[in-house]
Amino acid sequence: MNRGLDWREDAAVELRPGYALLDGEGTARTHLTGVRLAIEGGFVHVAVPGAATVQVVSAPAVARLDYPAPGPAE
Repeated sequence: MNRGLDWREDAAVELRPGYALLDGEGTARTHLTGVRLAIEGGFVHVAVPGAATVQVVSAPAVARLDYPAPGPAE
């Protein structure tokens, strides 16, 4: 994976109608949970557990992203 990206762990991604990502078994899905994601220049990089590649979707394809809030600054 690209180490230069700011990855978010244990995230969820929901795509707009007409867009899909492949789950770890290769099935097209519009909503995935437990993924890693990174946002870069209008694109979302999505690493799905069980998949060998990182999938990239453009910002207009994304309906919703959720990931845990960071802990308090130390």
